[in-house]
Amino acid sequence: MALYFSKGGPFVARRGGQKSKLLVLYQLLLKKGDEEAPISTPELIEALEREGIPAERKSIYTDMEALRDFGLDVQLCRGRGGGWFVGEREFQLPELKLLVDAVQSSRFISRKKSEALIRKLSALTSEHQAKQLRRQVYVDRRVKTDNESVYYAIDCLHTAIAAGRAVTFQYFDYGVGKEKVFRREGKRYTASPYGLIWSDENYYLVGWEHGGNTLRHYRVDRMHGLTVTSLPRQGDKSCKNFDLAEYGQKHFHMFSGREAKVRLRCANRFVNVMLDRFGQEVMLIPDGADHFTLTVDAVVSPQFYGWLFGLGKEVRLTAPGWAVEEYRRMLEEAGKE
Repeated sequence: MALYFSKGGPFVARRGGQKSKLLVLYQLLLKKGDEEAPISTPELIEALEREGIPAERKSIYTDMEALRDFGLDVQLCRGRGGGWFVGEREFQLPELKLLVDAVQSSRFISRKKSEALIRKLSALTSEHQAKQLRRQVYVDRRVKTDNESVYYAIDCLHTAIAAGRAVTFQYFDYGVGKEKVFRREGKRYTASPYGLIWSDENYYLVGWEHGGNTLRHYRVDRMHGLTVTSLPRQGDKSCKNFDLAEYGQKHFHMFSGREAKVRLRCANRFVNVMLDRFGQEVMLIPDGADHFTLTVDAVVSPQFYGWLFGLGKEVRLTAPGWAVEEYRRMLEEAGKE
């Protein structure tokens, strides 16, 4: 039995006859049959005949039982407008919509790659339901990267992490003319990858910088010429029990700074804000009837101060002393003309 491929997907050679009948029915049900738009028995017979496979009404019922025995959840809706459809699929429509939304909202996936992925996701459901997924593509107005290599760089980094190998790459920023300006005059970075973080719509590599002897993070879409080396992964004691989630939680918008135990005094209405930012495990200590305090590990940076300022005067930084003083100076400088 031969399989051929066309734009619509695989189909069975006509000369397969009865031997290929079940496979053709299997494909028809997956592509054409869902609960909202079942495919009738006459439609199935007609489709089989177009493939050179004669079929009778009675034999269709027998074939459907065989497909059920094979594991396909074949359902029959009786009555006017009824027909056959697949009930439980590997991915249900709400799950596929969730995946499509994730693809669309990811800045690191280019528009071209997003559309390609959504086409592939659409093939996992019926043609009727796939229209609901494809319609979402046209309302997408989110900012997308133009860097097509990001998609493959992420796969390359996962490979390096699994193999315990270091990677090398060039790292760049954008100039005013949107041109690439390479750091270190284009010299290659060498880092041992420990994990990938998706934060603020960007992907970051967290790795041990060779030569710098410290854990750092790099935006994947700013990496150029990524190569997996034969060098074994390096790191110090902190890397042995490295917690990716904890690292991402400490770094506000993935900017570097000075790590410290930070104490905040907040009005009670900010409980949800603090739990969203620092997690459900953080300890909230009542401080009077209207306030609470919490102490968390955070990397203090201008972005941390910006987040704090955005919460207003009902959230106060009370420790450590050097951070309080630094924050005060920043506010004074910002108020000067």
